[in-house]
Amino acid sequence: MQNLGKWASVASGILGLGAVLFWIFDQHNFLAPAVVLLFIALALAVTASKALKGFSFTLLIFAAVAASLFYPQFFLQIGTFKFTNLIVPLLIIIMFGMGTSIGIKDFVGVVKMPKGVLVGLIAQFTIMPFIGFGLAKLSGLPPEIAAGIILVGCSPGGLASNVMAYISGANLALSLTLTAVSTLLSPLLTPFFMQLLANELVPIDFLAMFWSIIKIVILPILAGLLFNHFFHGKFSWLDKAMPKISMAAIAIIITVITASGRDALLSIGLVLIVVVIAHNFSGYILGYYGSKLVGLDEKSSRTVAFEVGMQNAGLASGIALEMGRLATMGLAPAVFGPLMNISGSSLATIWQGKKKS
Repeated sequence: MQNLGKWASVASGILGLGAVLFWIFDQHNFLAPAVVLLFIALALAVTASKALKGFSFTLLIFAAVAASLFYPQFFLQIGTFKFTNLIVPLLIIIMFGMGTSIGIKDFVGVVKMPKGVLVGLIAQFTIMPFIGFGLAKLSGLPPEIAAGIILVGCSPGGLASNVMAYISGANLALSLTLTAVSTLLSPLLTPFFMQLLANELVPIDFLAMFWSIIKIVILPILAGLLFNHFFHGKFSWLDKAMPKISMAAIAIIITVITASGRDALLSIGLVLIVVVIAHNFSGYILGYYGSKLVGLDEKSSRTVAFEVGMQNAGLASGIALEMGRLATMGLAPAVFGPLMNISGSSLATIWQGKKKS
């Protein structure tokens, strides 16, 4: 593995230099493969480092995004089959995997940690929706793209937050409980806040969005819970495979969304990236210090920070698709996903090295 890491590091250096030269001399035919291969080489290089290997998946996502920006025609359809048709089934698989990884004990946490759960849920469904609304208003982006920023803010916490809570030594039980409960509340709260905050940007049908979330999230999670209850431990291969399947599904979803909204993304990409970073960091900062303000301990405060800052961007993408606005409303979730993994991994690594009270 170390030899692979060394060779990949050398290759990434060469590819990085080549990409810069191709860009300077306007050699776009060579620039595209150089950039894609650069991210792949970097992903292989960081796997040899214990401190950095958590970034390998995100770097592979960047490789996929780069490929979809340079070669969108390969990620839109084959013949008459459109790749956007894969998004909802892939989300259902991801949510089923989430259901198989949790149990009734994760919901018992509501009783055991009522204050932490209440603070986390209030922060989740106030900070991110209203910060998203404010950023959407200030951004000057087209209405449907701006609505995507609000949509990210109105979504529940994502599974990535549980991973970051584990790495950083935060309160993992609280993280799992918050993710599960916020996800189960999302059919009501996500459409409610979207109708409240985004209806002037795009028409919001509460019942249609409610049903979309039930179909994409709740039913697959319930199926996963039942599977976990009746067949726990009987299919160990599935337990090992589901995280990898979920990661591959996320990569495919982001790639398809990027290809679908390529033209819009190229024209407003920098502004959207800045807005998404501001949204993401606001969640971390306000979630953490808000929790400290009401008396939560250090571990629980870190947990709430991750739960608030890291949203279920995949669900937001699925809702955008169901609304027929994947190439516009789906852009903010597509940008939010990779960036939150970078920031979340970095924050988890920083906190991992600090003493926890």
